[in-house]
Amino acid sequence: MNLIRHTPQFGLKPFFADFDRVFDHFFNDAGAPPAAAERTWAPAVDIVEDDKRFVLTADLPDVNPKDIDVRVDDGALTLRAERKLESDESKDNFRRIERSYGAFVRRFSLPPTIDSEGIEAKYKNGALRLTLPKTAVRETGRTIAVK
Repeated sequence: MNLIRHTPQFGLKPFFADFDRVFDHFFNDAGAPPAAAERTWAPAVDIVEDDKRFVLTADLPDVNPKDIDVRVDDGALTLRAERKLESDESKDNFRRIERSYGAFVRRFSLPPTIDSEGIEAKYKNGALRLTLPKTAVRETGRTIAVK
């Protein structure tokens, strides 16, 4: 026989949580997204693989290509960039800022079959496209005969 602890409020917890969320939203603005300065920003990334290459596409709208840094070292691809809030405060009267700004860093482990010398990066229409060509499979280890 299984014993179940009796908790009279158990079924009401989700109801009260929803109730609190609604009132917080209207009276405390707690339902609003956090300010841009409070959020961390990392772009969405798609990675596609075929027989000859990997293609990594990162959404980087409003990022100046001069502020994008792509590096390969220690078997990893590092993508750094910064999206800056450029506004003239004397002209712009922001009521709400929901988009995130600032710097981010993303690192991706690379398989040993990537030709790091052949990586190409192109930035167009707010998207960074990295093409990572594959090389022949490299030997990762071998057995040494003991004599």
